[in-house]
Amino acid sequence: MQLAIVGIGKLGLSILNGVVSRGVVEPGNIGIIEPDERRAGEVAERLGVQRLRKRDLGDAERVLVSVQPRTFPEIAPWLAQADSGYVSTMAGVSTETLARRLGTRRVVRVMPHLGATIGRSQTAITAPQEARDAGDFDFARALFGAVGDVYELPEHLFNAFTGLSGSGPAYLAIVAEALADGGVRMGIPRALANELAAQLLISTGELLKERAHFALLKDEVTSPGGTTIAGIEALEAAGVRSGLIAAVVAATRRGDELGRDE
Repeated sequence: MQLAIVGIGKLGLSILNGVVSRGVVEPGNIGIIEPDERRAGEVAERLGVQRLRKRDLGDAERVLVSVQPRTFPEIAPWLAQADSGYVSTMAGVSTETLARRLGTRRVVRVMPHLGATIGRSQTAITAPQEARDAGDFDFARALFGAVGDVYELPEHLFNAFTGLSGSGPAYLAIVAEALADGGVRMGIPRALANELAAQLLISTGELLKERAHFALLKDEVTSPGGTTIAGIEALEAAGVRSGLIAAVVAATRRGDELGRDE
């Protein structure tokens, strides 16, 4: 078995869907461990992957650990039974903690987001030399490269990456919802307002990638005394810019706290 996935929550399932749909690993070579028996059965049947028991973990070449960080100390003893390489998506859990708990330095730390379900995730990755020598780092890079872009980062930047990119879809969902609410407030039907807000984020992202600086796009849209500058003034008065900065800072600090708790 090439890959065992422990934890089929939202993130674990998104990664599994992406890996299977893009043929990175054949479904028959993937096993899953999920405490929710009904959910595990549904996923296994739908995707054609194997359901595993804890004692089966030793059969896996590599193990993807996609669980809440607070559960890691409890499950680490049986995870460590596998003579495998490990890939962890747990926010705030360092490679040193992974190595200590799992009894091996064949550990890779990654941080993707739910864009993996559509092949548009941004994933940070780091690993000690032992994982690189064993091929675990290259395997993880291929795994997550099939569901988006992969960025190798020094580990001290991981929590900041999590605060910006890992948590970012939630921030932008709030932005989109608020924009749609504004449209509804001014008379646009809800369904159309939602579609306009979602498409706006998609097209703006593509435009931003073509500019040397984000402010250039803002200036292109903003004309003297026009509608856009009136809207920007309202955003500044409401503290939207500082609020988004504070969200990234708060999420980064929470990642630091999770690491200290562990």
